Amino acid sequence: MRIPPRDWIALSAAVLAPLAVALALVPFRPHMTSANLALILVLVVVAVAALGSRAAGVVAALSSAAWFDFFLTRPYQRFTIADGDDITTTFLLLAVGVAVSHLAAHARTLKLVTVTDAAHLARIHATASLVQSGGSPYAVVDQVREQLVEILGMRGCRFEHGTLLGRHPRMEQDGSVTVGRTTWDLDVDGWPGEEVELRASVGDRYLGRFMLQPEPGAVPPPLQSRLVAVSLSDQVGAALDTAGPVLDG
Repeated sequence: MRIPPRDWIALSAAVLAPLAVALALVPFRPHMTSANLALILVLVVVAVAALGSRAAGVVAALSSAAWFDFFLTRPYQRFTIADGDDITTTFLLLAVGVAVSHLAAHARTLKLVTVTDAAHLARIHATASLVQSGGSPYAVVDQVREQLVEILGMRGCRFEHGTLLGRHPRMEQDGSVTVGRTTWDLDVDGWPGEEVELRASVGDRYLGRFMLQPEPGAVPPPLQSRLVAVSLSDQVGAALDTAGPVLDG
């Protein structure tokens, strides 16, 4: 699965930023306590975790502890520590850095979920309003097709009415993806290398399907987005069921 460029940048910063700051602090180490030097490196961990991922924050904490030991504790330029208090400070730096990185990543995730929830709710509401107003099922299909491309990050999407030709990977009602009878691990393997079927149905009655065309190497969307996609597809099923006439694909 391809790692987004932002995550690569964050991981690079997690390794290099603590090194750069530790080197910058070398002239000040005779005049500052170990605790104050460690606090400055904790700030670096916080910055990396806030801008990057939880993994980047943990790497930054490990990097900070290592360079604190190497440059800022006696004996200098060696990965050994002679003073017991410095050993304690190093372990506290690592522990606090890891904890803070988790908190920063969690806070960023909560903000993202809040914003995403509002956007998803707006899409579901707009589609439901169109269905309830008796709008053309063609319009509902087109609207949902555009929404699926956006929220799932697809390069394309087409709709087929009432056909089950072929055995394509399928997005299930719980947001998972199956290939044959096997659940596909999106987080590990990314999207399957072919179109993914998302069915539009009412109850157990199948009315059509969206054929999703993933971007090669794209990171799959979170489960929340996939569940919204399933809900939108079900609304298409409701529109087709109400309209009655068969749509051409």
